[in-house]
Amino acid sequence: MNRTMNEDEKYMTRCLQLARCGQSHAAPNPMVGAVIVADGRIIGEGYHIRCGEAHAEVNAVNSVQPKDKPLLAQASIYVSLEPCSHYGKTPPCADLIIACGIPRVVVGCVDPFSEVAGRGIRKLRDAGIDVTVGVLEQECLALNNRFIVNHTERRPYIILKWAQSADGFIDRLRTSPEERPVTFSNNHTTMLVHRQRAGVQAIMVGKRTAWLDNPSLTVRHWPGESPLRVVIDRHLELPTTLHLFDGSVPTLVFTACTEVPAIEGVEYATIDYSQPTLPQMLAELYHRRIQSLLVEGGTTLLQSFIDANLWDEAHVETAPITLEEGVKAPVLPDGLPKETTQIGTHRKEIYQPKKTT
Repeated sequence: MNRTMNEDEKYMTRCLQLARCGQSHAAPNPMVGAVIVADGRIIGEGYHIRCGEAHAEVNAVNSVQPKDKPLLAQASIYVSLEPCSHYGKTPPCADLIIACGIPRVVVGCVDPFSEVAGRGIRKLRDAGIDVTVGVLEQECLALNNRFIVNHTERRPYIILKWAQSADGFIDRLRTSPEERPVTFSNNHTTMLVHRQRAGVQAIMVGKRTAWLDNPSLTVRHWPGESPLRVVIDRHLELPTTLHLFDGSVPTLVFTACTEVPAIEGVEYATIDYSQPTLPQMLAELYHRRIQSLLVEGGTTLLQSFIDANLWDEAHVETAPITLEEGVKAPVLPDGLPKETTQIGTHRKEIYQPKKTT
């Protein structure tokens, strides 16, 4: 039986709708929406448009028409994420709410960022403001899952992606770049792959994939910026003529070498291969403020993330062809996909790891 949405949930739903408008430019900041309600109607609303610019609460207050300004003294402001209480690139939003005399604040979820983490709520309550916390909390947390994982686990949000045959192979067995890879994607799913690339800050492949496929790892079939390209090359054996080193998009190479070549647009990060490498690479990406990472292959690299339980989503495209033999697809833990979509004759499934208790 469907439960009727109450007033607070109705306006928080609008906050979530507004927040999603910032998905292209808010990162590494969270997506946030704010709505100001007085006398049963919305008198102002806004969202965080771009990192470094005004927050959602500021834009909502600024959108209130002059004739409605007196209503702020009896209004409620709804915010999908706890108002900030610290000086960053912009002043604290909690101070703005207090200065405006808004008597009630409804918060979707607490901000996990260490500079906030409940301080904004406490500041508002200390000022005598009525604060309600946890309205549509799970929806608000899910909206900013990348931001939350980044701050709570101190690593990027990790998305694994691969395409496979109906019998579970991701490619033929190849030994040379002259042997072309199997093409699983159709025009529609290729476009979706590029949309996914445009929505992350970094994209990673292993050395063998880089050598055999010579991928560009750029965004070409969808509007948006190309992410940082990341490749693992322990002994720096990859040819510098590969697309990854063409300088069109920045590339980061993880290596064991301390002496590295100077290539425009290419940076190197030396890691200790006598220790587990994935935590070191993720720590480096976190240090570089990379909030989201798309891992595109190959099987060995993808499986290493799965085995280390270092993943947040896995996107698997299955094409209606069989190979009978070849490179086996990665193996996920037992569990049903969170989401299944049929795209023509192709099936797209999204998996998430089981939560540990």
